[in-house]
Amino acid sequence: MDTTEGPRALCDLCLAQVCSSLDTLCSRRADGSMFLSWAPLFPQEMADQLLQKLATLGILNDTTVGIFRNCKELRLRRATIRSCPVSAKAFRLALCPHRLQELDASWVSGGLTGASIISSLASNPECRSSLQRLSLNGLPLDLESLEEDHGGFSCLHGLRTLNVANTDLTDAIFEDICSLPQLEKLDISCCAVTKLTALLSCKNTLKSLIVHQLRQLDMSPARLLSVLSQLHALRHLDFSDDHFTVDDSDGKDGDETVRQLLEGSPQVLPSLVSLDISGRKRVMETAVRAFVEARGGLVFLGLLATGASSCDVLSTQKNLKVTGKANENQVCEALRRYRDRECFIREGLIRLYNLITDIDKPRPDMLKLVLSGMQSHPTSLHVHLVATACVFNLTTQDLAEAMPVQKNCLLALCSEYILQDVPFDKYLAATLVIIWLSSHEDPTLQRMAVAVISILVSKLSTKETAQLAKDVFFMKQLLAIVQQKAMVGVVDSTLKFALSALWNLTDEMPTAARNFIECQGLELYEEVLESYYTEPSIQQKVLGLLNNIAEVEALQSDLMEEDLLEHILSLLQDSQVEVGVRYFAGGILAHLASRPEAWTLDEELRSSILEQLHASIMTWTHLEREMVSYRSFRPFLALLQTCQPPGVQLWAVWAIHLVCSQNTSHYSSMLEQEGVTELLRALTAHPDTHGDIKGLSNSILQTVEHNESHPGSSNKRTGPRNS
Repeated sequence: MDTTEGPRALCDLCLAQVCSSLDTLCSRRADGSMFLSWAPLFPQEMADQLLQKLATLGILNDTTVGIFRNCKELRLRRATIRSCPVSAKAFRLALCPHRLQELDASWVSGGLTGASIISSLASNPECRSSLQRLSLNGLPLDLESLEEDHGGFSCLHGLRTLNVANTDLTDAIFEDICSLPQLEKLDISCCAVTKLTALLSCKNTLKSLIVHQLRQLDMSPARLLSVLSQLHALRHLDFSDDHFTVDDSDGKDGDETVRQLLEGSPQVLPSLVSLDISGRKRVMETAVRAFVEARGGLVFLGLLATGASSCDVLSTQKNLKVTGKANENQVCEALRRYRDRECFIREGLIRLYNLITDIDKPRPDMLKLVLSGMQSHPTSLHVHLVATACVFNLTTQDLAEAMPVQKNCLLALCSEYILQDVPFDKYLAATLVIIWLSSHEDPTLQRMAVAVISILVSKLSTKETAQLAKDVFFMKQLLAIVQQKAMVGVVDSTLKFALSALWNLTDEMPTAARNFIECQGLELYEEVLESYYTEPSIQQKVLGLLNNIAEVEALQSDLMEEDLLEHILSLLQDSQVEVGVRYFAGGILAHLASRPEAWTLDEELRSSILEQLHASIMTWTHLEREMVSYRSFRPFLALLQTCQPPGVQLWAVWAIHLVCSQNTSHYSSMLEQEGVTELLRALTAHPDTHGDIKGLSNSILQTVEHNESHPGSSNKRTGPRNS
């Protein structure tokens, strides 16, 4: 990356801190949504930035978006919930009361539709006139469900910019859109519109039209050009196509329209200064030359994958930017401009690879463009294969001195797609990265390395994890990261990734747990637990690892410290502490209290623990978010015996009920195979079993039975084990 980049802005750092501290700063409403316990009057722009930061960090959802129901202190104008899981109800309650000017709801999950967005916005009379920019890219519109009095898009009569690309847009809805009185910019790419005649309704206002890949368009070239020629105010036209998915028989009418436009009179679209015809076939250099020479004010021309980007006239236009393959500037411009279009990013990377085969100087600017393309298309194997080849060429031989090859290997590994789905030797990769980490202290590289290690460890097989667990050097390096961060009291992603890696490494791995203790990890974690008492995300990971130790009978004596257990007991009892933290606190205490023969502390403390376990667990609310997963239920078997105290039994059945309700298909067979269902039936049948335990046990058994009779009805977990 560019080493001349300065430090992050103070505002960005502050917003990041707020986002990471929401659990501390917020309280909960009855519906589970958050609100700031104390909210100052935010500068208006900062409220927009806070919402965008939450979305960028991937933590904006029905719970966190609730803080924006406070319209007095947090006044939104430019709202983005792009790619976030936000429901229609949460959207209506949190965002629609604001006097929004811009809204980006592209690719939102959670059931939000174009219809629910329009009806919710229309319910606020101010939004009907104030909203100027709206992006619904990738959403189902479902406008048939709108009530007549809402009137579709036309009820938002202040709209100037609208993006409905990749939606179920119909000709009827398109006509409604074109009736907007102030419409200036419109994107209907990848939609099933068959006619563009409705554009004549906005011919005096429309300045930008993006109609990329309109496969259902049914207009003759003459008729299409006739409509376009009447858009007197149009300055930008994108009539590009996806060349990878078009065969020679497709798109002929569109290609002919492009030819006529290029060769036609400059009186057609006289205001045009930007034209994108990338991906169009049968584009001739002679037509491009005529078009450029006739339009002196041209500032952009998209010619990628047309075969016409080598036209000599292009190099004589100083103010003209071009996307194509003829030279470095054209290729880099394509990678910058087409970030969201997989077909053009793929083409651009192929052309970049050809350009840099014999490169002889460092190009961090190119590397940044490659990384941007990978990040924008995390699931595209085509993009990642070419991109990694580009990374290799940009970081070989003498270039490694300016841009270390290891650093850029980390950049490649930081791709979620590669880490999650591409097959490679993850054990070897984790070992190599930890060795590299031991000799590098750069904070940015350290953060990347620890993140990669954390995810790789969670992806290892049980055999591989056991092998890695024997490596004391690996354990020491991760503990060194935790100690380094804890010494200055910082809370960042590096610390969290290191804690997650240690947590997963010790999961049902007695050897790793033993190494952790021998490397003085227990003393370090006791300090972290006390010093980070206001950080539930840190506490949860620390207690999760201590749970792993408590599951190992031979190591339980190392946890028999009165101060430590009293502190953990205080976390269990505190109703202000998050359920996730109290859950793991309860797990440690349940395991230790389950073996009276191994208890070495005051008996009154054990009795208090057993009493408080039961009382506390009965106050816990059900968790929707998956916070833990288990390799097996073997550590629970001893806790489910009928001779165990009720507090111990209750924690075990509550834990099993939690994970089974969240991921039934994954755990049902495990319960049967490991004999857990048999133990649950014994508990329900035993006369001395507490009613609370019987109720949860029956619920688990019913869930398993339902899953067996309806296989495949539940989702499977796909993420890391403990993150």
